[in-house]
Amino acid sequence: MEMMLFLLLLSLVLGGGGLALFLWALRSGQYDDLDGAASRILFDDPPRQPAADTTPEERRRRA
Repeated sequence: MEMMLFLLLLSLVLGGGGLALFLWALRSGQYDDLDGAASRILFDDPPRQPAADTTPEERRRRA
């Protein structure tokens, strides 16, 4: 019986922690732009520009 009470309290604590984390995510704006993340995967990243302080020979070695 004592183990059942312990497990009940443990489940309530874990459930409350999960709810607190979910509410924190809502308040911090984690779910504000759902469509942007879904469409961002469809577009390529812009090409990277080489650093201005490197020579053409150093850029060839890195490529």
